[in-house]
Formats: sequence, C-alpha cells, structure tokens
Amino acid sequence: MSGRANRSAGSPIIGVVTIELHFPDSQSLKAKRMVVRSIKDRLRRRFNVAVAETGYLDLWQRSEITAVSVSGTRSVLESQLEAIHRELEERFGSELLRTSNELIE
Repeated sequence: MSGRANRSAGSPIIGVVTIELHFPDSQSLKAKRMVVRSIKDRLRRRFNVAVAETGYLDLWQRSEITAVSVSGTRSVLESQLEAIHRELEERFGSELLRTSNELIE
C-alpha cells in the first residue's frame, strides 16, 4: 500500500531543514563547536525543533546542522522551516552556504 494513499487525516508530517555553514575565523574544533552549540540551542528554544550537527564534524571551519519538526499540518511545517531559514539568513548571512527543506509525509 502506498504511504500517501494510506495517509489518514491528521497523520504526522516530518519537516527537515539542513543548514550548511562556513566559519572562516574559526581556528579550532572547540571554537567551531561553541558557535554550533549556540546555534543549536537557539533553534531549539525559538522553534521547538530537534537539532543535531550532522556533517563536517572534524572540520574547523565548516558545519552541517539538521533540524527536524513534526506536525499534522503541512502549512505549519512549511512556515516553521521558512522562519528557521530567515532567522539564519539574518544572523549568519555571510556564513550560510546553503539550506534545504524537505517534507516527509
């Protein structure tokens, strides 16, 4: 059976935003991790999402962070993911390399 054909009203939808950042002034993993921890904590507090550093773990100047949220409404997730993107653009515009959003139904 197809997941979409089977989907009942109110079934959860998962929203995933992946963020890639470059920190040109970082001189150590410790310095990078302090900044990454600050970003993760801010996203958790402000948007109530699960957040993890998912890529470039051993590089001093690069990071990939993934945030995940679950909702029963597609529009709520789309709005939340867009708000996360705007927040990162405003605070880390020059360090932000790319973002990508994905909805999993």
